[in-house]
Amino acid sequence: MAITAALVKELRERTGSGMMECKKALVDADGDMDTAIEALRKTGLAKADKKASRIAAEGLVVIEVSDDGKTAAIVEVNCETDFVAKKEDFQDFAAAIAKRVLADNPADLDALMAMPLNDGDASTVEDARKALIATIGENISVRRFTRIESDNAIASYRHGVRIAVLVEVAGGDDVLGKDLAMHIAAHDPRPVCISEDQVPEEMVAAERDIFTAQARESGKPDDIIEKMISGRIRKYLGEITLLGQSFVKDPDQTVGKLLKQADASVVRFERVELGEGIEKKAENFADEVMAQVKGG
Repeated sequence: MAITAALVKELRERTGSGMMECKKALVDADGDMDTAIEALRKTGLAKADKKASRIAAEGLVVIEVSDDGKTAAIVEVNCETDFVAKKEDFQDFAAAIAKRVLADNPADLDALMAMPLNDGDASTVEDARKALIATIGENISVRRFTRIESDNAIASYRHGVRIAVLVEVAGGDDVLGKDLAMHIAAHDPRPVCISEDQVPEEMVAAERDIFTAQARESGKPDDIIEKMISGRIRKYLGEITLLGQSFVKDPDQTVGKLLKQADASVVRFERVELGEGIEKKAENFADEVMAQVKGG
């Protein structure tokens, strides 16, 4: 059977594969479209498996919020280069996953990957991921997601495509919620938890050991050293807890005082930064976020 340009064009549109790959698949299939599609699908899955070991530290974080503002989700989807992260099909893939997390509340990542990407799809999120790898030519991974559902308001903030924050606030208003979300994105160091009583004991113990060793080098009496250590621990707890941090828009007051004035409280928050923990070139976006916060 003659392989026409129209057949090649149709196969490209249906699979997203390259022109030469489509032509070869049609020749091998003697012009049968379904057989060619299946062959390309198998080839694509093989390519995806080969690319699985390549580091994917770029990508984007996506936020999806329900119409009533009481449920929200963050998804991190990674690729290998910033160029691919800007492609529309990659962004559409990530957005569809965030919608799926919001709607169906998967138990874990495995459960998410087994769900359909879009309502009515026969293929799963995992199938769509591998198909996208075959089309784009880079490793792609759905790294993590988080979801909050509450009777309280949930504020959200996304800085570019790299930092996403959700904050559940009891009381206050939308402006306060947005300011808190922006603070959590911008503050350096980032808050570990809401209040001092939530700080893991092992973190405090590790810092105490460091402060003790430093203080003893001063040669001061033990009672003075203990006061020095206690003061440094208090300062450390203020730096890593949301309530103890200086509010980025008004450093003269803490977030705790801001909330007290508004008769509000933070129930929980989630902060996701693209590529955290993945071996890659270290970048710090705090200054960039801070500039936007102060200008807002």
